[in-house]
Amino acid sequence: MLLTGTFPRTLDEKKRLVLPKRVREQLGTPSVAYVTPGPDQCLWLYSQAGLEQLALKLDEAPAADAEVRVFRRLFFAQTETVEVDRNGRVLIPERLLSFAGLKHEVMLLGVRDHLELWDAGRWHEYMSQHASRFDAIAEGAFGK
Repeated sequence: MLLTGTFPRTLDEKKRLVLPKRVREQLGTPSVAYVTPGPDQCLWLYSQAGLEQLALKLDEAPAADAEVRVFRRLFFAQTETVEVDRNGRVLIPERLLSFAGLKHEVMLLGVRDHLELWDAGRWHEYMSQHASRFDAIAEGAFGK
């Protein structure tokens, strides 16, 4: 699955996020999603297939690796299953809203195999800090 794009969104008064129609179609119109804290104080959203694919990748790491064990515990213990209603809305759990500092204006990003949910202001700051380095980052990411 290839999730892409940047979608400005708002959380409603019940703290529900409406997934854009295009995203729901890419995900295969899911009935559930998985929400977890991600790096950089954002939330990661996975489909079941995406989460299972990540779990398989983690299973390839040595069980004796202490950092992998810590990540598995922290990641899966904090992951919440949320229903996607017929209108494409997901209720973001309060503790995850607090973790990511989400209020009303948010940004939903497609990041290949998962979605990221950011506070809109923090996302704009992140872009300001890193966008000018895109070429240099790209060179490093592709091994020059």
